[in-house]
Amino acid sequence: MEMTEMTGVSLKRGALVVEDNDSGVPVEETKKQKLSECSLTEGQDGLQNDFLSISEDVPGPPDTVSTGKGGKNSEAQLEDEEEEEEDGLSEECEEEESESFADMMKHGLTEADVGITKFVSSHQGFSGILKERYSDFVVHEIGKDGRISHLNDLSIPVDEEDPSEDIFTVLTAEEKQRLEELQLFKNKETSVAIEVIEDTKEKRTVIHQAIKSLFPGLETKTEDREGKKYIVAYHAAGKKALANPRKHSWPKSRGSYCHFVLYKENKDTMDAINVLSKYLRVKPNIFSYMGTKDKRAITVQEIAVLKITAQRLAHLNKCLMNFKLGNFSYQKNPLKLGELQGNHFTVVLRNITGTDDQVQQAMNSLKEIGFINYYGMQRFGTTAVPTYQVGRAILQNSWTEVMDLILKPRSGAEKGYLVKCREEWAKTKDPTAALRKLPVKRCVEGQLLRGLSKYGMKNIVSAFGIIPRNNRLMYIHSYQSYVWNNMVSKRIEDYGLKPVPGDLILKGATATYIEENDVNNYSIHDVVMPLPGFDVIYPKHKIQEAYREMLTADNLDIDNMRHKIRDYSLSGAYRKIIIRPQNVSWEVVAYDDPKIPLFNTDVDNLEGKPPPVFASEGKYRALKMDFSLPPSTYATMAIREVLKMDTSIKNQTQLNTTWLR
Repeated sequence: MEMTEMTGVSLKRGALVVEDNDSGVPVEETKKQKLSECSLTEGQDGLQNDFLSISEDVPGPPDTVSTGKGGKNSEAQLEDEEEEEEDGLSEECEEEESESFADMMKHGLTEADVGITKFVSSHQGFSGILKERYSDFVVHEIGKDGRISHLNDLSIPVDEEDPSEDIFTVLTAEEKQRLEELQLFKNKETSVAIEVIEDTKEKRTVIHQAIKSLFPGLETKTEDREGKKYIVAYHAAGKKALANPRKHSWPKSRGSYCHFVLYKENKDTMDAINVLSKYLRVKPNIFSYMGTKDKRAITVQEIAVLKITAQRLAHLNKCLMNFKLGNFSYQKNPLKLGELQGNHFTVVLRNITGTDDQVQQAMNSLKEIGFINYYGMQRFGTTAVPTYQVGRAILQNSWTEVMDLILKPRSGAEKGYLVKCREEWAKTKDPTAALRKLPVKRCVEGQLLRGLSKYGMKNIVSAFGIIPRNNRLMYIHSYQSYVWNNMVSKRIEDYGLKPVPGDLILKGATATYIEENDVNNYSIHDVVMPLPGFDVIYPKHKIQEAYREMLTADNLDIDNMRHKIRDYSLSGAYRKIIIRPQNVSWEVVAYDDPKIPLFNTDVDNLEGKPPPVFASEGKYRALKMDFSLPPSTYATMAIREVLKMDTSIKNQTQLNTTWLR
């Protein structure tokens, strides 16, 4: 095995192109959600496009949308504004950016900035275009039983307890609007009365079922008014009812959770759940899942939801584009983060320049040796203020710096309203004024500003605490990842790709040292390196001192990684330094039309589309590869090893711009 160091990338080699989602997605792939059969009005989706997402399991997923309890006056107003936005009723507008995306990304990070500098293979690199279409990157979750999730059944489990399909059509759009406003406390009404035009018991029953099914926060009763029958809807248990669907309408013989397979295009998992919760009119926290999948891809994963029928979920297939729900079953338990075995990736690299021999060497190396298990670029953010810098400031207990790093103006790719918010903050240091510049208040900046409005500038710790816990921990995990990447590069530089005495391996969950007389019993695939923390040991060779030097330079004590605030105490963990993908296969295909899909998705197969037929000769060549990875590993790092190219947005955007000229 040979180890090579990353060198400068020649522009002649083309580009591994990562496009921005605001401008690079073909028109046919960015259709709006269909709304004709659903009661939400246009513009209520309220979700933003991001510049980049590579779809993988990202450790430490964000919490579902959360709201804090505020004080009165301006804080109460901010609370109201946030709730309105969360319910999808606020309008968002985006201004055109004056700089191009390529110009903005000049300020972004490169791989070398976060310690990604080595390769393990000796083959010659070549270029290819990654994600020319988001359908070139497909992720299928692998469950804890080792089964790959596929969407291949749209049927609804037969259940005599389910109400009829009439519940979706018996209410008018105006009635649904009034009921939704009542449920969400958007008006001063305490009840909504709906006249029963055709007064039969069957008709009244369907209306009762429709209201209770579509609006879980409401109860109903029948009243006589001036000789006419009315169904009156009123609140059952206040706002808590949204997060706790009623129990009495759920059969005891049925499991409390409906599990389903979610197929989604160009949406990350949390965005998808926010959309589903809005259309179902429930809180996002009744959904559970095993891993988060990012945006710019087609992903297939299992989701569980508390006491929502398969019938009601399947109805969303008529309402939403770029989503498909199926493979329904009722189960007793929710899903838990981390229960998955990993993910299976199908990736197309278009317009490759490598010869068949180069491709063969690269893919054989990936299959036999693997790749360095670096934390990928999306772990560190896309702007001139990397997330690991915020994490380092938290660990240093430098709270003013934490606040400044999150809120100060910065170079890089950002939405126009965030730029205005930062400018207002820099000018006034008034959190309420800066918050007013944000139409989207559930972002980290909005949550921190709301916390500063509530607790004041002298209590930054409490203000920061308003941000959901997993979002806060993301920063310190980013710092751990930054240290780990740098240390694994140094370990490979100093000792190569063979285990040496003093390296660490895992026996069960316990790390132990490789002794001199035991070295030949292990391979590089057994070696692990620690993420810094109070509950790990470090290698017994010069890499231990390298850890100490790096943390000392950052004003941190490697011997005391406990923080004054328990949440920010790092226990540490171990991570394999080399990952060998499983189920690796590949083929090189020729094609003429850059817009045609090069393989069938689950939805294509459901619709009976024939698989693509390739010519023996074509204008372009593409590398189609399949492989499986364990959780918390980055497919981009596997692709990086194949192509021998920098995967950072900064580098790819600049290469892309040159390539397109």
